[in-house]
Amino acid sequence: MSENAQAQPADDHVVLGTLTSPYGVKGWLKVYSYTSPMEGILDYASWVLRQGTTLTRVGVVQGRRQGKGLVARLEGIDSREAAEALAGAEILLPKAELPALEADDYYWYQLEGLRVVTREGLALGHIAYLFETGANDVMVVKGEVDEGIEARERLLPYLPGEVVLDVDLEAGVMTVDWDPDF
Repeated sequence: MSENAQAQPADDHVVLGTLTSPYGVKGWLKVYSYTSPMEGILDYASWVLRQGTTLTRVGVVQGRRQGKGLVARLEGIDSREAAEALAGAEILLPKAELPALEADDYYWYQLEGLRVVTREGLALGHIAYLFETGANDVMVVKGEVDEGIEARERLLPYLPGEVVLDVDLEAGVMTVDWDPDF
């Protein structure tokens, strides 16, 4: 998986990160990025910022790594006060503007919510979210009692060809090779 998006809003955008707080006095902002690598968020010439229900397209003038994080300067934001007004805004990108992926690669937002079944057809639940580890990505699969399965959380490694056997986005189903008792 290349760039991952942590959450999927109910529209045609993916969340790439958050503007956290002002940096300096000239309108720069600290950026918390959900992309991998984190600098990937700076590859886009513009972002859509969401504050409450308001969406605003803004150009990215400049961005860079600063210490262990990122900072960015946005079009029209040239003072600390203007930057403070954007603190907490989510950074979105229209799904249509995401780079195309290779076959059998997926963005995390595409996998979140998929129903997970074993090769035998036993439902394990739905993918609640994913997270990175040093070795591989991990899917958090939550079962629900109304699905006729045990209401518990399972951690499955995202290993295509080993654990992940098939992903059918249209049907909303991922087939895995996994012992349901594990």
